[in-house]
Amino acid sequence: MGSTAQPNLLFIMTDDHAAHAISAYGSQVNQTPNLDRIADNGIRMDAAFCTNAICTPSRASILTGTYNHVNSVTTLDTPLDNSLWTFPQALHNAGYATGIIGKWHLGHGPNHDPLGFDFWRVLPGQGHYHNPVMIEEGGRIVERGGYVTDLITDDSIDFIDNHADQPFALFCHHKAPHRTWEPAARHFTLYDDVDIPEPFTFRDDLDGRPEVIKAMRMNMMDLDPITDLNAVVPEGLSEDEEIVWRYQRYMRRYLGVIAAVDESVGRLLDHLEERGVLDNTIVVYTSDQGFFLGDHGWFDKRLMYEESLRMPLLIQYPDRIDPGSTSDDIVVNVDFGPTLLDLMGVEIPDHVQGRSFAPILDGDTPDDWPESMYYRYWMHRDAAHNCPAHYGVRTKTHKLICYYNDPLGQLGAHGPTDPIEWELYDLIADPLEVNNVIGDPAYQGVRSELEIELARLQQDLGDTPYPGA
Repeated sequence: MGSTAQPNLLFIMTDDHAAHAISAYGSQVNQTPNLDRIADNGIRMDAAFCTNAICTPSRASILTGTYNHVNSVTTLDTPLDNSLWTFPQALHNAGYATGIIGKWHLGHGPNHDPLGFDFWRVLPGQGHYHNPVMIEEGGRIVERGGYVTDLITDDSIDFIDNHADQPFALFCHHKAPHRTWEPAARHFTLYDDVDIPEPFTFRDDLDGRPEVIKAMRMNMMDLDPITDLNAVVPEGLSEDEEIVWRYQRYMRRYLGVIAAVDESVGRLLDHLEERGVLDNTIVVYTSDQGFFLGDHGWFDKRLMYEESLRMPLLIQYPDRIDPGSTSDDIVVNVDFGPTLLDLMGVEIPDHVQGRSFAPILDGDTPDDWPESMYYRYWMHRDAAHNCPAHYGVRTKTHKLICYYNDPLGQLGAHGPTDPIEWELYDLIADPLEVNNVIGDPAYQGVRSELEIELARLQQDLGDTPYPGA
């Protein structure tokens, strides 16, 4: 440790990759040996959370270091104004060669294309798994055959080769494992003979949960057999048998696309090592949010439940991070940019709402480090999933969620406005979040404390509480 060379950055981000589908996090359903290399050689953050579990808003918060009520990217239909400050722009201005390759998903056109990058090649919108079209600066279209994860990796390796003689910051953003799940040909049958274990909450009956939660369209029966599962439902199945069949098809395809991601990570790590720059490169692996893998009977994300809220976050940097480290300190996606700027010696502007957790990477948690985090999902009753608008607070021991259930005029949000409902979970006694104790008299003191903390966070962050909540 103790290198004086300016560090490079390789920031790898996937879309919808749940931490519990990574073996470094103790996954019961998947093995990811190359991702595990990052954890083995660095740190596994066990309490990294998104502030809005949906693609576009989470990506905007990562780039800008601000919450969505500040950067105005609240839903899938609100693109990022590229005149806003971003941490890649700060690295570019500090002399780094910057590049972004893969998924952007923050809008296109003069006001929304990536800025602050020496090179960018991104997917239009969500993009395709096979033979994807990509867009470069100036609106140039790049067409070529192949599998999207492999092509993004190829381009990332080319960027490293073209900029290895100067400090670089490369953002390798994979489309996978976003719906619909289309594995590479080499992985198409990888899990055909594997019986994927069901999560403990697979048959959660949602007893005691708010009505808006029971009305969501995120169950196994809401998956489209053809587009999502690439199969026709076998005849003669009972309802329970069909649900199990759908889960197995879903998980086999989901894990199949992750297999190519894990290979990609291995290729990138190997290439950095071959170039002799691995030890001087900060390698980050994350996803824009978590994902339900049959947990509570669901797929997708959006909710403040743990499987959706939690982001995988693996970081290696031999100069600062001891191999095999772990941390349960709460960090959120708005903290990512400030932390990387801190590690790379670039100034963090005062307007940024996130905070550097570089001291935590050193094993020295500040005495005033936050013990809670704030979350808000704005896209009420989205057309596909019917997920309710809500906000809440999570501490290390409890979680309070307010479903305020109002679209508030947000693009992509829909009516009608529903009655306000609440959830409260004891994360120590009930880590799987199956027992909503909001009405339990024994927890009224806890509820009062969390309501005060929620109000404090909203005031400190400048967000507006919902009237009457």
